[in-house]
Amino acid sequence: MGRPRKVIDWDTADKLCAIQCTGNEIAAFLGISYDTLDVACKRDKAMSFPDYFAQKAAPGKISLRRAQFQAATEDRNSTMMIWLGKQMLDQKDKQTIEANVGLTVTLEADAEKL
Repeated sequence: MGRPRKVIDWDTADKLCAIQCTGNEIAAFLGISYDTLDVACKRDKAMSFPDYFAQKAAPGKISLRRAQFQAATEDRNSTMMIWLGKQMLDQKDKQTIEANVGLTVTLEADAEKL
């Protein structure tokens, strides 16, 4: 007879995924190893933990994106507006560098050494 199965609090795991905790952090919080978490995920959710994580992390990313967008648009945070413009609208800071260099290079070769 083997060891009793660990009971996973999937609601807590869902919340930790949503705030982008790593698999190792989630496992540690639940008091289990990552391997145990992966096995339990396959058993209880019929998918590997990375697949489960990708599914459950999406709402957290959406919430973060919503907060960033709100900070830029409703709160008029100019730093966030610039950053989102660069990320979403492919805007860039223009930097022009001009250089006039007067340089003459003279190469002399000895025909016998070539």
